[in-house]
Amino acid sequence: MTHPIQAEIGTLASMWRYPVKSMMGEELSVAQINDWGILGDRSYAILDHADGNIATAKNPRKWPTLFTFQAKFPDTTHEIENVSPVRITLPNGTTVTSDLDDVDHQLSQALNRDVMLVATQQGRVAGVQASLPPSWSAQSEEYWPDVDGRDHRDTVTDFALPHGTFFDAAMIHILTTATLNQLRASYSNGQFAVPRFRPNLVIETTEQLTGFVENAWIGCTLAIGDSVRLKIYGPCARCVMTTLSQGDLPKDPGILRTALKQNQGNVGVYASVLQGGTIRPGDRIRLEED
Repeated sequence: MTHPIQAEIGTLASMWRYPVKSMMGEELSVAQINDWGILGDRSYAILDHADGNIATAKNPRKWPTLFTFQAKFPDTTHEIENVSPVRITLPNGTTVTSDLDDVDHQLSQALNRDVMLVATQQGRVAGVQASLPPSWSAQSEEYWPDVDGRDHRDTVTDFALPHGTFFDAAMIHILTTATLNQLRASYSNGQFAVPRFRPNLVIETTEQLTGFVENAWIGCTLAIGDSVRLKIYGPCARCVMTTLSQGDLPKDPGILRTALKQNQGNVGVYASVLQGGTIRPGDRIRLEED
């Protein structure tokens, strides 16, 4: 029997979860990985009654304030079978939870659109009025800024989300410190902070790994800690979201332009879950090649 070749590539630096699609999320001290990624990630989304699309910061002209909403789970337990109702902090500081009778009304007022909070069944979410069936494919839209190197310029296109989920493409998004350092070196005035790229997992790579190291990992398996194994299957193409202001980060179109110039617009990689488990910052990470 042939065993895969393993190479130490670094340690887990941080973990992030975004309970409501396109709202600000939360950094985790411990995370449970299941078949659908980090437990509770993108379990909720905002559905626009006008067109039936799922709200996304990918279209900031329609949804200019999504990054001013913060979503967290008040119950920090990571081993629960059912994720607790989500807590959303509105731009004015008001806090609402997904199990309130008037949550849709409050969100509609805050977003100035007629909306409904919806949840996935795979996320196993409790306390929300509307849960979408696994067979249902949500629709969303993306604004393409007027920059060189993209398929579209200054236009909006629709796209389908994977069946029964609110993910754009994959269950897990991985980013390395090597890639962030390479981008910073290419555009010193840019603030290439982790929140701009909304990863699930950030890997602190070893000193000998530099540049866009994730590009070479596609098709390989990552082993994290004692049990978790992820299959890397493609690059993560970046969009206008990376250029938007959020928190203390200013609006900066140079972020996307740099990614396009340096790595064809890709920052990080997508992965699926081969084996779940519990992970924590500091866990050793190995790259497996058959």
